[in-house]
Amino acid sequence: MARYTGPKHKIARREGVNILEKESASLQRRLNVPPGGVSGRKMKKRLSEYGQQLREKQKAKAIYGLLEKQFGNLVKMLGRKKGDTGEMLISLLETRLDNVVFRLGFAKTRTHARQMVGHGHVLVNNKKLNIPSYKVKLDDIISLTPQAQKNVQVLSLLEEKDKVIIPFLKRQGLVGKLVRMPKKDDVQVPFDLQLIIEYYSR
Repeated sequence: MARYTGPKHKIARREGVNILEKESASLQRRLNVPPGGVSGRKMKKRLSEYGQQLREKQKAKAIYGLLEKQFGNLVKMLGRKKGDTGEMLISLLETRLDNVVFRLGFAKTRTHARQMVGHGHVLVNNKKLNIPSYKVKLDDIISLTPQAQKNVQVLSLLEEKDKVIIPFLKRQGLVGKLVRMPKKDDVQVPFDLQLIIEYYSR
């Protein structure tokens, strides 16, 4: 599957949000200074309503690692369904296999999680699955292959005592599962869902 492989620092600075999901002193110093040297505050003042919607959409894409066509089709598909589109969008994004692997603490970043899934290191109900966009279902059992379980980086992550497992997931050792569908209130996202929905409703 196609994915963005360009410089992530550049995107993070342009959107004003850390999409690396890890500490970066150099990025933190320049986070509010987009490429080109224009301050984030001045840039924000110049944004039209459309520009604000575009920026929020770009943030969400960057954070979850989706390309334009993939993300656009997802939002438009949800827009045709009954219910809260924002709630459904968060639910779909958060139940992607790569995101669940990241949220369970098996990977340091979503990019790392996507790589683990793509390389066949993740099991769903004891079967290898290499599709990062797979929609995890209720009570699906997510685990790692024996090879991945011995990975030093993975073991180090699992030892972090301050790692918080999000409410809709449960983890015991090297096994996790989706115990209920995600809700907007479960996650703090640095983008405005309503502006994203408005962007695709034009």
